[in-house]
Amino acid sequence: MMKPLITKKIKQPVILVKVLDDGNIVVVDSKSTIRYMDIEQLGVINGFKANIHHLHYKTNVLAYSADGEYFVSMTPDCKESKLYNAVSKKAVAKVSRHQGEVSCVGIEPSGRYMFSCGDDGKTFAVDIKSGKLAFTLPAHIDTINDIAFSKNANWIATASYDRQISLFNLGTMTPKNRLKGHSSPIIKVRFLTQNRVLSLDKDANGIIWNVTTGKILHRLQGIHDDVTQVTTSKNDKFLFIGTSLGYILAYDLKTYEILSPKYIKLSTSITSLTFYEEKDYLLIGTEDGNLLIYNIYQGEEKLQELLKNKKYDEIQNSTELNPLLAYTKIYDIVSNLWEKTLEKAKILLQNGEKRTAMALFQNFKNIPSKNKIIQKVILEYADFEQFTLLAKQGKIALAYGIVAKHPLYKESKVYKQLELRWQKAFVAAQKYSLEPKGVDKAKEILAPYRGISEKTKLIQDLLTESVVYKRFRASIGKKDFKIAFELIKQHPFLMEFPEYTSIMNYADSLYIKSQNFMSSGDTHSAVKILRVLINFDDFREEVKALMAEIELKQKFFNSIEVNDLEQSYNLLASSEELQETKDGERLQNEWNDILNKANFFAGEGNVKELEKTLRPYLNISSKYMSLANVFGWCYMVQLEKAVKRKEERVVVENGIKNYILCFGAQEQIESFFNIFKRYYPETKLSLELLTKGSLGMWRPTMIVKSILD
Repeated sequence: MMKPLITKKIKQPVILVKVLDDGNIVVVDSKSTIRYMDIEQLGVINGFKANIHHLHYKTNVLAYSADGEYFVSMTPDCKESKLYNAVSKKAVAKVSRHQGEVSCVGIEPSGRYMFSCGDDGKTFAVDIKSGKLAFTLPAHIDTINDIAFSKNANWIATASYDRQISLFNLGTMTPKNRLKGHSSPIIKVRFLTQNRVLSLDKDANGIIWNVTTGKILHRLQGIHDDVTQVTTSKNDKFLFIGTSLGYILAYDLKTYEILSPKYIKLSTSITSLTFYEEKDYLLIGTEDGNLLIYNIYQGEEKLQELLKNKKYDEIQNSTELNPLLAYTKIYDIVSNLWEKTLEKAKILLQNGEKRTAMALFQNFKNIPSKNKIIQKVILEYADFEQFTLLAKQGKIALAYGIVAKHPLYKESKVYKQLELRWQKAFVAAQKYSLEPKGVDKAKEILAPYRGISEKTKLIQDLLTESVVYKRFRASIGKKDFKIAFELIKQHPFLMEFPEYTSIMNYADSLYIKSQNFMSSGDTHSAVKILRVLINFDDFREEVKALMAEIELKQKFFNSIEVNDLEQSYNLLASSEELQETKDGERLQNEWNDILNKANFFAGEGNVKELEKTLRPYLNISSKYMSLANVFGWCYMVQLEKAVKRKEERVVVENGIKNYILCFGAQEQIESFFNIFKRYYPETKLSLELLTKGSLGMWRPTMIVKSILD
């Protein structure tokens, strides 16, 4: 049974636990008492009461920025979401635009935007610094249950009661895939490494998707309870799922295998779940008001002593209590020892030294899974002496017959010698089969192998298709591997020829060389080799992907070198891999800094300074949607200011027409129009009758000093 390192009683349900940038954690209960705590002792460093009582918290009703400066919370009646400055304790923005209740909230990792999702399927994004509505995400047709962000803040996912996941690229401000594969409402969504996203539905079904292609990679097995919380360990090695009955399930995110359906069992519902990467701590908040910290590698310190004393059975037992110990270095050492012991024991059994082999197994026999293998190996080698005798006597067919019953013998030297004899005989027969009168000699050489089923087909093919072999040899001589592999597909017997072994060894050497060139940065030499390797079936798909990646990176780095911002950002927008390079991160950070400055001027309605700030990016097509959002926001501020200044009705009406012509009927303009009608009740303007543009059609040539003109 896993035991917590530290437990802290909070009294009220713990609805949020978040690791902050400074290494401390923030803990929030259902009454929005906010505590800043140290990770070592869970001592309270600071805190305050926000006095927002959350009666329902199945979704994320509160979110915190990573720097700890802001948090967003739904109001107790769920009618609004409010953004608060955590230092001043004051509300700095609110979203009250939902037609119905707010369903969940979030703050993306870079801390630029807060998000408010609703029962109406809408998601509003508010610029945190200015408190202004910045943009909206593509709508769902039903309640949004969860919102998630990729670690680099480039992607947003919203999961809905409509059984769909909507993906949005925040870097380019463009909607991407709609993921459809669930048969019930989706309640949780989370981004994973390697362009993956996880979703979980109301019927406890889990799906891993590829973000880029939108295809399902895997369906998780073993969830038999309502999912309440999800988190992952460092580098997304493990997945942890918390449930309403208090279970924590653990999965391997490489194999997607469930490691334990009851990794941790608590007596009450899991209401918050997060991971502290620096120390491999799993932090759990519960409905009965407990905060618990677990070391996911609990028991690791004991393994060293057990290893020293060769108590391998106790090490195995430890992994049954904590399956994650099977991923530690000490367990790897034991696994390697077992493999080496098994190989040595097999050699001893082949030499008839059963007693010595059993002695080798002494330290492993008390492990049930290993003992089963031990007994099987001992039993398997009962006929080995007879096999050896038959092989020595040249009774080849009988010897191969025993191997068919005991495949383990294929690892032995005796079998390998038999195979070597077969290969030599086959090569000799090949030579004779190519001679005009050599078929009879070939048959004589291969006669001892005629009763062996796995050899018979090869022998028949050889004797009847010598022309094919000639073509095969000729294609290899010309290095025409495409033809060679087509022949192999049609005539599998060619794989028995030494030429086949040679070309496969050649392929392996080419692959190693290409990897070495890529590691050293010599992509030109790597591509030359990959163009040859693409003809080998076993490598084709991987080579295609590598060549596409190299080509993309070469274009990207060339554009960086010549300071071609337009191509650099356009290529960056097309590839997650490029975004993870140093140059990619630098460009993204530069854009984010510029965007923060631009947002400030947009919040003031200052088009002149906004255009000046964004001028280097105005010709970058991948930024058009982002630019459209910023300028649209700027013009919206101009409209709002015009109403406050009590401009003439026709002036404001003209501004509304211009806005819709440029940006379409966005949520912002529709909300503004309702305000406008309250100030100008005599207006005859109808949004439905106006000519509408769209964000997607907006271009920098449409920039004007004032939307009112």
